[in-house]
Amino acid sequence: MSEQVTVANTNEVAPGTGIVAEVNGKSLAVFNVDGTFHVIDNTCVHRGGPLGEGDLEGEVVTCPWHNWEFNVKTGVSVNNPSACVATYPVVIEGTEVKVSL
Repeated sequence: MSEQVTVANTNEVAPGTGIVAEVNGKSLAVFNVDGTFHVIDNTCVHRGGPLGEGDLEGEVVTCPWHNWEFNVKTGVSVNNPSACVATYPVVIEGTEVKVSL
């Protein structure tokens, strides 16, 4: 059974940006796409770059290390569609952004 954990408050992630959240031993990237929150693994599958520190344009984040791009809704790489990062279901409770782990 999955556990819902708080990864951020809605006011911590401005629209068009992302942050890194460490919860339960996992490093997650939390993104705000026009008021809708998405959470993916923070580690780029290419070389381990921190996706939560990358630039977000629309639904696509660019890894700050080697410019690999990932859709934050699906986790699929734009550069290599066979590569992807895990995505997590998001629930907003009040001002808390929660994910199921």
